[in-house]
Amino acid sequence: MIAFLLAKEISVLVLMMVGGWILVKAGVIQSKDSHILSVISIYLICPLVIINAFQVEYSSKIRNGFLLALAAAVLIHFALLLLCKILSSLFHLNVVEKASIVYSNAANLIIPLVTAVLGQEWVIYASPFIMVQQMFFWSHCQSMMTEERKINIKKILTNVNVIAIFVGLLMFIFQIKLPAVAARAVSNISSMIGPISMIMLGMIFAGASMKEIISNKRLYLIVFIKMLVTPGIILLLLKFSGMATLVTDGKTILLVSFLATTTPAATSVTQICQLYNREPTYAGAINLATTAVSILTMPLLILLYSL
Repeated sequence: MIAFLLAKEISVLVLMMVGGWILVKAGVIQSKDSHILSVISIYLICPLVIINAFQVEYSSKIRNGFLLALAAAVLIHFALLLLCKILSSLFHLNVVEKASIVYSNAANLIIPLVTAVLGQEWVIYASPFIMVQQMFFWSHCQSMMTEERKINIKKILTNVNVIAIFVGLLMFIFQIKLPAVAARAVSNISSMIGPISMIMLGMIFAGASMKEIISNKRLYLIVFIKMLVTPGIILLLLKFSGMATLVTDGKTILLVSFLATTTPAATSVTQICQLYNREPTYAGAINLATTAVSILTMPLLILLYSL
Protein backbone atom coordinates (compact mmCIF):
# COMPACT_ATOMS: atom_id res chain seq x y z
CA MET A 1 0.00 0.00 0.00
CA ILE A 2 2.76 2.44 0.95
CA ALA A 3 4.70 1.54 -2.21
CA PHE A 4 1.61 2.32 -4.29
CA LEU A 5 1.10 5.66 -2.54
CA LEU A 6 4.79 6.46 -3.02
CA ALA A 7 4.58 5.67 -6.74
CA LYS A 8 1.50 7.88 -6.99
CA GLU A 9 3.16 10.78 -5.18
CA ILE A 10 6.36 10.45 -7.22
CA SER A 11 4.21 10.62 -10.36
CA VAL A 12 2.63 13.83 -9.05
CA LEU A 13 6.08 15.27 -8.35
CA VAL A 14 7.25 14.26 -11.83
CA LEU A 15 4.36 16.20 -13.37
CA MET A 16 5.51 19.22 -11.37
CA MET A 17 9.01 18.65 -12.74
CA VAL A 18 7.57 18.63 -16.28
CA GLY A 19 6.14 22.07 -15.55
CA GLY A 20 9.63 23.46 -14.92
CA TRP A 21 10.94 21.71 -18.05
CA ILE A 22 8.18 23.27 -20.19
CA LEU A 23 8.87 26.78 -18.88
CA VAL A 24 12.53 26.53 -19.92
CA LYS A 25 11.83 24.93 -23.28
CA ALA A 26 9.21 27.60 -24.00
CA GLY A 27 11.81 30.29 -23.39
CA VAL A 28 9.91 31.86 -20.49
CA ILE A 29 12.85 31.30 -18.13
CA GLN A 30 16.37 29.87 -18.37
CA SER A 31 17.72 26.67 -16.86
CA LYS A 32 20.23 28.64 -14.79
CA ASP A 33 17.32 30.39 -13.04
CA SER A 34 16.83 27.12 -11.12
CA HIS A 35 19.61 28.36 -8.82
CA ILE A 36 17.18 30.93 -7.40
CA LEU A 37 14.65 28.22 -6.51
CA SER A 38 17.46 26.13 -5.02
CA VAL A 39 18.46 29.00 -2.72
CA ILE A 40 14.83 29.60 -1.68
CA SER A 41 14.35 25.89 -0.99
CA ILE A 42 17.57 25.37 0.97
CA TYR A 43 17.64 28.61 2.96
CA LEU A 44 13.95 29.25 3.58
CA ILE A 45 11.55 26.39 2.89
CA CYS A 46 13.55 23.40 4.21
CA PRO A 47 14.45 25.05 7.55
CA LEU A 48 10.83 26.08 8.09
CA VAL A 49 9.62 22.57 7.23
CA ILE A 50 11.97 21.16 9.86
CA ILE A 51 10.91 23.67 12.52
CA ASN A 52 7.26 23.04 11.66
CA ALA A 53 7.82 19.29 12.12
CA PHE A 54 8.89 19.87 15.73
CA GLN A 55 5.73 21.84 16.55
CA VAL A 56 4.11 18.81 18.14
CA GLU A 57 3.23 17.87 21.70
CA TYR A 58 6.16 16.35 23.62
CA SER A 59 5.86 12.67 24.42
CA SER A 60 8.23 9.84 25.28
CA LYS A 61 6.97 8.02 22.19
CA ILE A 62 8.12 10.80 19.84
CA ARG A 63 11.39 11.20 21.77
CA ASN A 64 12.19 7.49 21.52
CA GLY A 65 11.24 7.44 17.86
CA PHE A 66 13.52 10.39 17.16
CA LEU A 67 16.43 8.65 18.92
CA LEU A 68 15.81 5.49 16.87
CA ALA A 69 15.83 7.55 13.65
CA LEU A 70 19.07 9.21 14.78
CA ALA A 71 20.74 5.86 15.51
CA ALA A 72 19.54 4.52 12.14
CA ALA A 73 20.91 7.58 10.32
CA VAL A 74 24.36 7.16 11.88
CA LEU A 75 24.35 3.40 11.15
CA ILE A 76 23.28 3.96 7.54
CA HIS A 77 25.99 6.52 6.84
CA PHE A 78 28.77 4.40 8.32
CA ALA A 79 27.47 1.44 6.29
CA LEU A 80 27.43 3.56 3.12
CA LEU A 81 31.01 4.71 3.73
CA LEU A 82 32.13 1.09 4.20
CA LEU A 83 30.24 -0.07 1.12
CA CYS A 84 31.68 2.77 -0.92
CA LYS A 85 35.19 1.81 0.14
CA ILE A 86 34.62 -1.79 -0.95
CA LEU A 87 33.00 -0.78 -4.24
CA SER A 88 35.77 1.74 -4.89
CA SER A 89 38.38 -1.01 -4.80
CA LEU A 90 36.27 -3.15 -7.15
CA PHE A 91 35.28 -0.49 -9.70
CA HIS A 92 37.96 2.17 -9.15
CA LEU A 93 35.47 4.90 -8.27
CA ASN A 94 36.61 8.50 -8.48
CA VAL A 95 35.77 11.24 -5.97
CA VAL A 96 32.61 12.38 -7.78
CA GLU A 97 31.27 8.83 -8.02
CA LYS A 98 31.95 8.05 -4.36
CA ALA A 99 30.29 11.26 -3.18
CA SER A 100 27.26 10.63 -5.42
CA ILE A 101 26.83 7.09 -4.07
CA VAL A 102 27.08 8.05 -0.40
CA TYR A 103 25.06 11.27 -0.34
CA SER A 104 21.37 11.35 -1.27
CA ASN A 105 19.01 14.15 -2.21
CA ALA A 106 17.18 13.60 1.06
CA ALA A 107 16.92 17.26 2.08
CA ASN A 108 14.89 18.18 -1.03
CA LEU A 109 12.83 15.01 -1.51
CA ILE A 110 12.40 13.15 1.77
CA ILE A 111 10.28 15.83 3.48
CA PRO A 112 7.67 16.26 0.72
CA LEU A 113 7.49 12.49 0.17
CA VAL A 114 7.09 11.69 3.87
CA THR A 115 4.46 14.44 4.19
CA ALA A 116 2.49 13.13 1.21
CA VAL A 117 2.77 9.40 1.93
CA LEU A 118 2.79 9.19 5.73
CA GLY A 119 1.65 12.61 6.93
CA GLN A 120 3.15 15.77 8.45
CA GLU A 121 3.54 14.15 11.88
CA TRP A 122 6.20 11.78 10.51
CA VAL A 123 8.49 14.52 9.16
CA ILE A 124 10.11 14.84 12.58
CA TYR A 125 11.72 11.42 12.00
CA ALA A 126 13.27 12.61 8.72
CA SER A 127 15.21 15.36 10.51
CA PRO A 128 17.91 13.10 12.04
CA PHE A 129 18.89 11.75 8.61
CA ILE A 130 19.23 15.28 7.21
CA MET A 131 21.26 16.38 10.24
CA VAL A 132 23.63 13.40 10.13
CA GLN A 133 24.08 13.69 6.36
CA GLN A 134 24.97 17.38 6.62
CA MET A 135 27.59 16.59 9.26
CA PHE A 136 29.15 13.85 7.14
CA PHE A 137 28.91 15.99 4.00
CA TRP A 138 30.87 18.91 5.44
CA SER A 139 33.47 16.61 6.95
CA HIS A 140 33.96 13.45 4.86
CA CYS A 141 32.76 14.76 1.48
CA GLN A 142 34.55 18.08 1.69
CA SER A 143 37.71 16.25 2.79
CA MET A 144 37.51 14.06 -0.34
CA MET A 145 37.06 17.08 -2.60
CA THR A 146 39.95 19.06 -1.11
CA GLU A 147 42.12 15.99 -0.39
CA GLU A 148 42.62 17.35 3.11
CA ARG A 149 41.86 15.68 6.43
CA LYS A 150 40.70 18.90 8.07
CA ILE A 151 37.04 18.88 9.15
CA ASN A 152 35.14 22.17 8.76
CA ILE A 153 33.22 22.27 12.04
CA LYS A 154 32.03 25.79 11.29
CA LYS A 155 30.41 24.65 8.03
CA ILE A 156 28.57 21.90 9.89
CA LEU A 157 27.31 24.04 12.76
CA THR A 158 26.35 27.02 10.57
CA ASN A 159 24.43 24.95 8.01
CA VAL A 160 20.94 26.42 7.97
CA ASN A 161 19.22 23.01 8.11
CA VAL A 162 21.34 21.83 11.03
CA ILE A 163 20.54 25.09 12.86
CA ALA A 164 16.84 24.54 12.12
CA ILE A 165 17.03 21.04 13.61
CA PHE A 166 18.64 22.31 16.82
CA VAL A 167 16.11 25.17 17.06
CA GLY A 168 13.25 22.76 16.40
CA LEU A 169 14.57 20.34 19.02
CA LEU A 170 14.78 23.06 21.65
CA MET A 171 11.25 24.20 20.83
CA PHE A 172 10.05 20.59 21.05
CA ILE A 173 11.81 19.84 24.35
CA PHE A 174 10.68 23.08 26.05
CA GLN A 175 7.32 23.06 24.23
CA ILE A 176 7.77 26.53 22.75
CA LYS A 177 4.94 27.09 20.28
CA LEU A 178 4.90 29.59 17.46
CA PRO A 179 2.21 32.31 17.64
CA ALA A 180 -0.87 31.42 15.59
CA VAL A 181 -0.11 33.84 12.72
CA ALA A 182 3.55 32.76 12.51
CA ALA A 183 2.59 29.09 12.73
CA ARG A 184 0.20 29.48 9.80
CA ALA A 185 2.85 31.29 7.72
CA VAL A 186 5.43 28.59 8.48
CA SER A 187 2.95 25.83 7.64
CA ASN A 188 1.96 27.43 4.33
CA ILE A 189 5.57 27.98 3.26
CA SER A 190 6.44 24.43 4.30
CA SER A 191 3.82 23.05 1.92
CA MET A 192 5.74 24.58 -1.00
CA ILE A 193 8.75 22.29 -0.69
CA GLY A 194 7.53 19.59 -3.07
CA PRO A 195 6.49 21.84 -5.97
CA ILE A 196 9.53 24.12 -5.67
CA SER A 197 12.01 21.21 -5.55
CA MET A 198 10.50 19.44 -8.55
CA ILE A 199 10.07 22.56 -10.69
CA MET A 200 13.74 23.29 -10.00
CA LEU A 201 14.76 19.79 -11.13
CA GLY A 202 12.65 20.16 -14.27
CA MET A 203 14.47 23.37 -15.11
CA ILE A 204 17.83 21.63 -14.64
CA PHE A 205 16.72 18.75 -16.87
CA ALA A 206 15.71 21.18 -19.61
CA GLY A 207 19.21 22.66 -19.74
CA ALA A 208 21.06 19.32 -19.76
CA SER A 209 22.49 17.52 -22.76
CA MET A 210 20.56 14.25 -22.75
CA LYS A 211 22.74 12.86 -25.55
CA GLU A 212 25.85 13.33 -23.43
CA ILE A 213 24.18 11.69 -20.43
CA ILE A 214 22.86 8.67 -22.35
CA SER A 215 26.16 8.01 -24.15
CA ASN A 216 28.21 7.78 -20.92
CA LYS A 217 28.40 4.02 -20.25
CA ARG A 218 30.15 4.50 -16.92
CA LEU A 219 27.12 6.44 -15.73
CA TYR A 220 24.89 3.35 -15.94
CA LEU A 221 27.12 1.49 -13.48
CA ILE A 222 27.04 4.35 -10.96
CA VAL A 223 23.26 4.69 -11.27
CA PHE A 224 22.83 0.94 -10.72
CA ILE A 225 25.03 1.03 -7.62
CA LYS A 226 23.44 4.18 -6.22
CA MET A 227 19.79 3.34 -6.83
CA LEU A 228 19.71 -0.44 -6.32
CA VAL A 229 22.87 -1.97 -4.85
CA THR A 230 23.56 0.28 -1.86
CA PRO A 231 19.91 0.83 -0.82
CA GLY A 232 19.35 -2.92 -1.25
CA ILE A 233 22.12 -3.65 1.23
CA ILE A 234 20.82 -0.98 3.64
CA LEU A 235 17.38 -2.60 3.32
CA LEU A 236 18.77 -5.94 4.49
CA LEU A 237 20.67 -4.21 7.30
CA LEU A 238 17.54 -2.51 8.64
CA LYS A 239 15.31 -5.54 8.16
CA PHE A 240 17.56 -7.94 10.06
CA SER A 241 19.05 -5.57 12.66
CA GLY A 242 16.05 -5.89 14.97
CA MET A 243 15.96 -2.10 15.44
CA ALA A 244 12.30 -1.91 14.40
CA THR A 245 11.27 -3.74 17.58
CA LEU A 246 12.93 -1.23 19.91
CA VAL A 247 10.16 1.38 19.90
CA THR A 248 6.50 1.73 19.01
CA ASP A 249 6.01 2.17 15.23
CA GLY A 250 9.69 1.31 14.81
CA LYS A 251 9.17 -0.19 11.35
CA THR A 252 7.53 2.97 10.01
CA ILE A 253 10.16 5.21 11.61
CA LEU A 254 12.91 3.16 9.97
CA LEU A 255 10.93 3.36 6.71
CA VAL A 256 11.44 7.13 6.81
CA SER A 257 15.20 6.64 7.21
CA PHE A 258 15.28 4.01 4.46
CA LEU A 259 13.24 6.24 2.14
CA ALA A 260 15.94 8.90 2.50
CA THR A 261 18.53 6.31 1.41
CA THR A 262 16.58 5.49 -1.77
CA THR A 263 16.50 9.09 -3.05
CA PRO A 264 18.70 10.19 -6.00
CA ALA A 265 22.23 11.54 -5.71
CA ALA A 266 22.43 14.81 -3.79
CA THR A 267 22.32 18.06 -5.74
CA SER A 268 24.76 19.41 -3.14
CA VAL A 269 27.40 17.04 -4.59
CA THR A 270 27.14 18.90 -7.90
CA GLN A 271 27.43 22.21 -6.07
CA ILE A 272 30.55 21.20 -4.12
CA CYS A 273 32.08 19.75 -7.30
CA GLN A 274 31.61 23.16 -8.92
CA LEU A 275 33.23 24.81 -5.92
CA TYR A 276 36.35 22.63 -6.08
CA ASN A 277 36.38 22.05 -9.87
CA ARG A 278 35.81 18.29 -9.57
CA GLU A 279 33.94 17.35 -12.76
CA PRO A 280 30.71 19.22 -11.95
CA THR A 281 29.17 18.25 -15.32
CA TYR A 282 29.62 14.56 -14.54
CA ALA A 283 28.19 15.08 -11.04
CA GLY A 284 25.17 16.83 -12.56
CA ALA A 285 24.68 13.96 -15.03
CA ILE A 286 24.64 11.46 -12.15
CA ASN A 287 22.09 13.60 -10.31
CA LEU A 288 19.83 13.82 -13.35
CA ALA A 289 20.11 10.12 -14.23
CA THR A 290 19.43 8.92 -10.68
CA THR A 291 16.46 11.28 -10.45
CA ALA A 292 15.01 9.81 -13.65
CA VAL A 293 15.27 6.17 -12.54
CA SER A 294 14.06 6.92 -9.00
CA ILE A 295 10.52 6.94 -10.38
CA LEU A 296 10.83 3.15 -10.66
CA THR A 297 13.44 2.19 -8.06
CA MET A 298 12.02 4.00 -5.03
CA PRO A 299 8.56 2.35 -5.07
CA LEU A 300 10.21 -1.03 -5.76
CA LEU A 301 12.55 -0.75 -2.79
CA ILE A 302 9.78 0.47 -0.47
CA LEU A 303 7.63 -2.47 -1.60
CA LEU A 304 10.46 -4.85 -0.67
CA TYR A 305 10.83 -3.13 2.70
CA SER A 306 7.11 -3.54 3.39
CA LEU A 307 7.11 -7.30 2.76
